Amino acid sequence: MNAATEANNNTPIETLFDPSSEAYLRDPIPQCLALASRGPLVWYAPWQAWIMTRMPDIMDCWRREYLSSDFYDWEFAPPRPPEDQWSNFERAMIGHSLLADHDHHRLIRKVVSPAFSRNVVDEIQRRIKPDVEKLFDELGDVERFDYIEKIASRIPFISISRMVGVPERYWPEIERVVLTFTETWNPTISDERREAARQDSNRAIEILQRVIAERRANPGEDDDFLSVLLKIEAENDKFSEWDIVTLILALIGAGADTTLVAQQWSVYSLLKHPGQVATALASPDAFSNAFSEIMRWSTQSKMGFARYAPEDMELLGQQIRKGQMVLLMPHLKDRDPAYYSEPERFDVQREFNPDVLFGYGPRYCIGAALAKRQLYLTMCELFRRFPKLELDGEPERDGSDHNAVVFRELWVKTNA
Repeated sequence: MNAATEANNNTPIETLFDPSSEAYLRDPIPQCLALASRGPLVWYAPWQAWIMTRMPDIMDCWRREYLSSDFYDWEFAPPRPPEDQWSNFERAMIGHSLLADHDHHRLIRKVVSPAFSRNVVDEIQRRIKPDVEKLFDELGDVERFDYIEKIASRIPFISISRMVGVPERYWPEIERVVLTFTETWNPTISDERREAARQDSNRAIEILQRVIAERRANPGEDDDFLSVLLKIEAENDKFSEWDIVTLILALIGAGADTTLVAQQWSVYSLLKHPGQVATALASPDAFSNAFSEIMRWSTQSKMGFARYAPEDMELLGQQIRKGQMVLLMPHLKDRDPAYYSEPERFDVQREFNPDVLFGYGPRYCIGAALAKRQLYLTMCELFRRFPKLELDGEPERDGSDHNAVVFRELWVKTNA
């Protein structure tokens, strides 16, 4: 063991790894590598959580599901309310597809798989293309613009709402309350902020119930995501309206949140490597692989995936207490030379085998294909309109997002 390695091992981990620090904001890679080097399971006192650092262990956890994904199993979670006290939020989140028992979760994935088929994704691209084109039409012929303000902040909600089939008249009302949905199970924020997100989710659910009721009364011939889910409900007695609500909340809430981050880093990464734009956008499949490289190279994640110990257990050589949080951090590998050859090199044709960007096994993100197709369509339109696009200076990074490094603004020059 050399002196540097010994010093690293003797330094408190919270000194070496601090996602809220300016150093992490500027360059998270040294801190990620330092955390990963401390072992397969590391106690992180600031979050009162264990951090799982290595991909074989993370993939095994995803595959076998021996840890709970139910927020109410966390030792610091509020008490699980009795059923007669449930609000809409609890009805959607307890016993349904996101935090359900494993058997129900697998059933949901099986019955809704037709809603995520290639044909459905192709149809959704056709539906949202006019919305993407309209945003760029409104932008017009400009010399420079902030991509986040003009495009990235608007595309995710609009396109996902269109995919789902939420009528435009509901967009202003639901957008105000649905985008905080992911904060309802975020263990790192204050109780007050989490409760505010819970109330927002309740209001969003009320709107979705109105939309569903209207669609039941007037089914029409729509082939959007909601219509497909209602057909699935009619054919499967174990698939209920609450499963529909939960899936749509996840698509609009989590999808809009994560896609906003992905929009920023996709533009930034491609403009940093303009020679690879054409290859990345050659086809939806080419972009699917390129997007995995964009997210790997950007190394912008902070926290990862929260799981909870369902009982006292020994895990990777550590004694874990019932209710303790275990954070799965697959992004720690993204610049690790032991995992990737030439990790500093950006290559949109890099092979990912397996590709774990959207998870793995039973908990693989069911909306991955929708998210990537939305991004592909937007990137194609951006570089078609502005083939000489360039970054207008290095953007300032923003650490305020709870789970990702983002940009305050992302100014680009069109060179039109």
